[in-house]
Amino acid sequence: MNRLEEIRPRIDAMEAMPTVPSIVQPLTELLRQAPEQVPLDKVVELVSYDSTIAAQCLRMANSPLFGRRNSESVRGAVLALGIKRIGAIVLGCCLNQIVSPKLWAMDALGFWRHSMACALVSNRVARLIGYPDADKAYLAGLLHDLGILVNTVVCSEDFGSVVRIAQERHRPLHELEREHLGFTHCQSGKILAEKWKFSPDVIAVVEFHHDPSSASSARPLVALVHLSDLLCRLRDLGYGYYEAMGVDLAGDSAWACLLENYPKLANMDLARLTMDLDGAMEEITSLVSSVFQTSNSAAQAH
Repeated sequence: MNRLEEIRPRIDAMEAMPTVPSIVQPLTELLRQAPEQVPLDKVVELVSYDSTIAAQCLRMANSPLFGRRNSESVRGAVLALGIKRIGAIVLGCCLNQIVSPKLWAMDALGFWRHSMACALVSNRVARLIGYPDADKAYLAGLLHDLGILVNTVVCSEDFGSVVRIAQERHRPLHELEREHLGFTHCQSGKILAEKWKFSPDVIAVVEFHHDPSSASSARPLVALVHLSDLLCRLRDLGYGYYEAMGVDLAGDSAWACLLENYPKLANMDLARLTMDLDGAMEEITSLVSSVFQTSNSAAQAH
C-alpha cells in the first residue's frame, strides 16, 4: 500500500471533523448550480449562519479589490459580489477553520494571501482573455491548494518537515512532497475535493495545477490557474519563502493551451498585469490578515 492510500481514510474522515462548518456541504452544492438557479435567500441564509463569516464577507465586499461597493448588509454583499463569488469567499473562510493554528507548518496568512491572490489573478486573466466563467476561475484559483490544508491536517509532522526543507532549499513545495511523502498536495487535495463533491473542473485544477499538460479535462481552466499560480509565486505572493524558479510564462505549455483556445491572450500585457498585482499586494495582505486572523481567533475561542 502506498503512502497516499494509507492516509486516504484520514482524508475521508475530515468530513466529520468538528471544525468543519456545517454549511460547507450545502454551499458546495449551491456552487455546482448555474447562478440563475441558486436561490438568493438561501445564499444569504448560509452567509448569515456565522456572524464572523458574515463580517468577513462584508469586509471583502467593501474592499477596493472587489470594487468597494459600500455594502451594509449580507444581502447587499451577496448582490454586490455575485452568488458565485460570495460562495467562494465563504467556502474559503470555512476551510480556514479546518486547520488549528497550532498545526500550521507554514505561515497561515502567507498561504491564504497566495490563495486569494491566485483567485484574483485567475479572475482577472479570465476576463481579459474571454474565458466564459470568470467566477469559476476565481473559485478554482482560491481552492487550487486545497491539498496543503489536507496535508497539514492528516500528516502534520511529516508535512512540517517537508515545508522546512523546501524553505531551506528554496524549492517548490510539490517537488519536496513527492520526494519525501511519496505524494503531493495535488493528489491529497483531489481526494477531499471528490469527497466534498466539488465540480469536475475544479477537481481537475486541484489535481493538475502543477502539471496542466496531464489534465484530460478542463484544460483551459487548469492552464489559467497554473499560470496565475506561477505569476503570484514570482511576485512574492507564494508561501512565504523564496523559491528559486526559472520560469518563462510565455514558453510554458499552459500558455500555448490558453493561446490556442483564447487568441486574446496574445495581446495581454504581462508586464502591466504584474504591475497591477504589485499595486494590489498591500491591500491583499491587509484583507487576508483581517479576514483570516479573525477566523483563526474565532476558531481558538471555540
